[in-house]
Amino acid sequence: MTKASRGRDHGDLILRLRGISKQFGAITALEDIELDVHAGEVVALVGDNGAGKSTLVKTLAGVHQPTAGSIQYLGKPVTLDTPGKALEMGIATVFQDLSLCENLDVVANLFLGHELNPWRLNEVQMEVRAWTLLQELAARIPSVREPIASLSGGQRQTVAIARSLLLDPHIIMLDEPTAALGVAQTAEVLNLIERVRDRGHGVILISHNMEDVRAVADRIVVLRLGRNNGVFTPDNTHEELVAAITGATENSVSRRTARILETQGG
Repeated sequence: MTKASRGRDHGDLILRLRGISKQFGAITALEDIELDVHAGEVVALVGDNGAGKSTLVKTLAGVHQPTAGSIQYLGKPVTLDTPGKALEMGIATVFQDLSLCENLDVVANLFLGHELNPWRLNEVQMEVRAWTLLQELAARIPSVREPIASLSGGQRQTVAIARSLLLDPHIIMLDEPTAALGVAQTAEVLNLIERVRDRGHGVILISHNMEDVRAVADRIVVLRLGRNNGVFTPDNTHEELVAAITGATENSVSRRTARILETQGG
């Protein structure tokens, strides 16, 4: 998908954060955060370690409650006081550890905890629904009866994302979905993110990989030291993004990049 096509109008506003702050004792992890997410939009959340990304994600996932600020979801003020409530409302999170059971197959992992008719499992219906969803996502999974232990890193990420879609969420948060993946597997996951966006879901992507971010994000929200430090698009330069993330000037980033290239060339 090209940058131009990503510049299209997005759907309705799903999520709006205003003045979100979070303190842990004397430590301020987030201060006055603002964030909007629309349907059919990928919003990348970037920043150095300690910038507040994880705290913000856990706040939206219902793990942490904000010290101050407001959360509007589907046009109404809400309180996300438990992970179960966030998920029930339609905010799904795929954490970096994926939480997959390697000894179970794809179908069992997709429906784990949300089995159809738990008193008497409807294996056929679950298998059909699993295949349908994976085909809609053009997922490269050889069989829904394949054990998770035999899948690649990209395929496991696909299963984790597909599992979150079964509950038909409005927003999916992905925590470093391409970390430790090879080039081919990364491309597979990035294509999957685009298909999720095209289904009309809002996607919040947390990543340190600027190439991956620029490949799929519609907007790039930079956090620095627990505060907003700019909203960018893939059309912004690498130097502009790095400067916002690190607090350096664009000129110093450009000079440092040039020195690295000269050293590599020598």
